[in-house]
Parts: sequence; structure tokens; C-alpha cells
Amino acid sequence: MRLPIVHHPDYQAPLHDGHLFPMSKYGYLRDVLVARGLTAPEDWLTPAPATEAMIARAHAPGYVERVFVGTLTCEEVKRIGYPHSERVTRRSRLASAGTLIAARFALETGIACNTAGGSHHARYEHGAGFCVFNDVAVAVRALQREGGLGPVLVLDCDVHQGDGTAAIFRDDPGVYTVSLHAHGNYPFEKENSDLDIALADGSGDAVYLDALRDTLARVEAEGPFSIAFYNAGVDVHADDRLGRLTLTDDGIRARDRMVMDWAAARKLPLTCVLGGGYDSDRRRLAARHAILFEEAQASLTRR
Repeated sequence: MRLPIVHHPDYQAPLHDGHLFPMSKYGYLRDVLVARGLTAPEDWLTPAPATEAMIARAHAPGYVERVFVGTLTCEEVKRIGYPHSERVTRRSRLASAGTLIAARFALETGIACNTAGGSHHARYEHGAGFCVFNDVAVAVRALQREGGLGPVLVLDCDVHQGDGTAAIFRDDPGVYTVSLHAHGNYPFEKENSDLDIALADGSGDAVYLDALRDTLARVEAEGPFSIAFYNAGVDVHADDRLGRLTLTDDGIRARDRMVMDWAAARKLPLTCVLGGGYDSDRRRLAARHAILFEEAQASLTRR
């Protein structure tokens, strides 16, 4: 069986030259996945943009309206870090819908991936940190609204704490949030996830994988869960411009495999989102992100 992969060409929106966010990585990732035989254009699961009503279940309606009609304040735009444009808004709507589609397929097949998503700094009231809408929160709220959804696990392994996700689900006993991140990195004022594991700067493969193994053992006591969302940011890599950890490619591969094997052993549907990654060499960055999809395809084959 081929891994369900959600992708849309408009995940890539134009930004000015020199912008810190590596927007072109989505196009390079698409090319890498096709070249490695993990997907083909005719196989993509292509989302339609999430509606205003859908997003407003996870975010303040007033904020959502300002994004949709283009009336964000200068402070709101600065906090997000993107210029406010129709293309950026469309990208954020598509990524949110893409994570929901991936979740639906994960419930059917056991695992599915979105080639975008992981916008974990967006809070109920506002966006932040290159995150306009919190795609995981939008997907969870949509599934909850449909009924029949049991407890949800959000496992965030991006190098930055998933503060927005933690804040959105703070008072929701049906969602268990976990963040394994670099202690000294953005955001500098952290939120309280249900479980936070903060690693010292410079932590490499061995320290990280031991921490992840311990984290999964602690999460075990909180289950069982009906579905999990996995933020697989590669900004934990030693060469990442915004990371403070020192994982290698092999360490990232071992991390992804550990999470997927843990979920598969518990027959836990796993929705994978791309998360962060910042490297001036976009092709190298795309290859790093492709590790997630290679391991997910292997996991699906083993299930």
C-alpha cells in the first residue's frame, strides 16, 4: 500500500527575497518525494481551503475574520512574521485542511502525512512565529465536532515548544499535549503542555532519543488514545539555522521510526505534519524532511 500523502502546490506562497522562512522547501520536498518514488502528482490527496467556520472552531472568530478579509493589525502581522497577503492566507487555509485530510486517512490506514502543517505557535486569539492558523487544532476540532472521537494525543517534536497548541487545548481533557523541545529556544515564554520535556542546548542523538523513549513511556500511562498528531520538525538538526540541538540525519530517522513503531504497536492512527526546518540549502532541507515520508511508508508496510 502506498502512503497517503496530502499535498497542494499552493503550500508554497511567495515571500520577498531573503525572508527567514524557507518557503521554497515545499516545492523541493515535492520533487524529492516524486524522485524517490514515494508519491506521484496523480496520487496526491489535494485539499480545498479550510472555511472560515471550520477555522473559527479553533481560533477566535474575530481574528479569523481579520485574516480572511485582510484587516490584521500591524502588530498581528509582525507577530506572525509573514506579510499579510491573499496567497499566505490561502496557504494557511490549505495546510489546515490538509492536516484534517491526513487525519481522516490515518484513521483508515493507520498512518498518513501532510507535506505542510505543524503551525504550533498559532494560538486561539492570534498567530505567531510563522504560524497563521494552528492546523492540528483545526483538524482536532473538526473531528471532535463530528463525534465519536476518543482521547487525542499531540506529540510535538519540533525544536520549538508547541506553545500555541498547549494554550488552545489547556482546558480540553480530551486532548493530551506533549512537547519535546530545546529549552533555550523560541518561544522564550513557554506555555504548559500536559507534558513538557525541555532539552539543553547542544543535545545530540543519544540524549534526544533517550528523552524521547522516556517521554513515550510516560505518555503510555495517559492512554489509550484514538488518534495521534506527530509534529516532525527537522529543526532539531545540527545544521538548522533556528535550532539549538545537534541531531544528525540518522538521529532524525531514528526519532521518526521510534514514534511510528510506538504508535503501530498500539494500533494508534498517526497523523504526521511537517513542522519546522530552516536551512539556507533548500534541497538539503527538503531531503531532511523526506526522511519522515520514507519512514512513514516503511511503517505502513510493517503494519
